Amino acid sequence: MAAAQAGDAAAYRTLLIEVSAWLRRYFAGRLPPPFVDDTVQDTLLAIHQKRHTYDPGRPFEFWLAAVARHKWIDRLRAQRSAPTEALHEGIAVGDHGDAVTSAWSLEALLRQIKPAQAEVIRLVKLQGLSIEEAAASTGQSASLVKVNIHRGLGRLQALARSQADEE
Repeated sequence: MAAAQAGDAAAYRTLLIEVSAWLRRYFAGRLPPPFVDDTVQDTLLAIHQKRHTYDPGRPFEFWLAAVARHKWIDRLRAQRSAPTEALHEGIAVGDHGDAVTSAWSLEALLRQIKPAQAEVIRLVKLQGLSIEEAAASTGQSASLVKVNIHRGLGRLQALARSQADEE
């Protein structure tokens, strides 16, 4: 940020790219998914407009966290004041039987593959974690997570085919 304040355009571009990634992670844990991108953009704009207030003698992370926190609070306030509609009792609720059956079938298939493969498939493919987050969660390397996902999905496909052939 100090280099960006001094007019280094390349440093400023790098800063915005790195800050953008950090902000996505920061807001992803605090806001509903539809609001994350807009809040990241609002925060990047605020950083651009307020970059002159950063003191290079102080840690940048604290300044960044303060700006992000203020934008998070602004988003929460905006959500609270957004108009809502009451749901009527007469709204039809669909039958979730197929979804429940599919989820049960998937879990049954996952129990038939290696636990390490099933775990990373659940984390990355079902829960939406990144490869790096799954690696940190499981203690596996990122490359091992990728291998386990690839092999596990292949094994699941073979199991599903064999079960379909039996039916």
